[in-house]
Amino acid sequence: MTSEEQPLTTVRAGEQPLLEVRELVKYFDIKGGFLQRTVAHVKAVDGVSFHIMPGETLGLIGESGSGKSTVARTILRLLPATSGEVFLEGRPVFNASRTELKSMRREMQIIFQDPYGSLNPRMSVGEIVEEGLFVHGIGNPRSREQQVSRLLEVVGLRGQHRGRFPHEFSGGQRQRIGIARALALQPKLMIADEPVSALDVSIQSQILNLLDDLQREFNLTYLFVAHNMAVVEQVSDRIAVMYLGRIVEMAPSEQLYRQPKHPYTSALISAVPIPDPARKGQKVVLKGDIPSPINPPSGCRFHTRCPIAQFPICSSEDPKFEQKEDGHWAACHFAGKGETRVPATGEIQAV
Repeated sequence: MTSEEQPLTTVRAGEQPLLEVRELVKYFDIKGGFLQRTVAHVKAVDGVSFHIMPGETLGLIGESGSGKSTVARTILRLLPATSGEVFLEGRPVFNASRTELKSMRREMQIIFQDPYGSLNPRMSVGEIVEEGLFVHGIGNPRSREQQVSRLLEVVGLRGQHRGRFPHEFSGGQRQRIGIARALALQPKLMIADEPVSALDVSIQSQILNLLDDLQREFNLTYLFVAHNMAVVEQVSDRIAVMYLGRIVEMAPSEQLYRQPKHPYTSALISAVPIPDPARKGQKVVLKGDIPSPINPPSGCRFHTRCPIAQFPICSSEDPKFEQKEDGHWAACHFAGKGETRVPATGEIQAV
């Protein structure tokens, strides 16, 4: 896709996205042989483009292995990009110098998926939350201590907890500590990399409500990465659906959930449980697992599992990611040419 074909055209005149991603590519080398030369590439992210407006929440959803977490980490330069561009308020992230990048990282923070592995067990909670303030030279020891106490209270903990260590807290409390750490530098963009997937369902709702409250209080912008469509639909203004390294559909949350254009999105929505025993939802069962990103299928990458695939077009021609309706983008040869949902006639196997 060229930059002219990207869903950036939905930006209104005079508005500037907080985050803009253009043709992002991230390949991981596979080494082999006696000389350990590169013999192949894992195409984790292969031409991803999107934007996020200030104060907006963009949900990024897909199966495990779709590349969504790699997108999040590459944006922050935690992983080096193979190619592509990322702009924060118009400033290039990938070409930034060390000094410029340090300044940008005050404005971009991440909440990690694992509340256990993401906190240093040898540091107290106060040291964990204070670390970013110390690295960026913000305040003095006393003011930083006060700031840490206030942040802990903002996320639902007590200021006195700053002397404790991570092992003394539950999973939900640890994730609150991770949120406080990300919030310490007063960022504009918060990337939440599956922040509730490792938590109990009852705790998930608490964390989601906390993130919503923090967004309103601190005017935060979120990139919310998840694999649970019900969670993403609840928290997102827009949703981007990823499959095998590419975005296959993007639309406002309610519109995408009500009328998906891509069969993969329909399958994800059909997997969401309906809390009503009297209602029977449509269930689309996709055949097999997601293909290897080392050698993706030709044509449409989803055609090997798609319930409505038609040959030879789906196996030979790569569908364009284009606007099907106002603000609703999809990469499917048959999107917008009839209902992509499969009729509720029982479980359906992909052809």
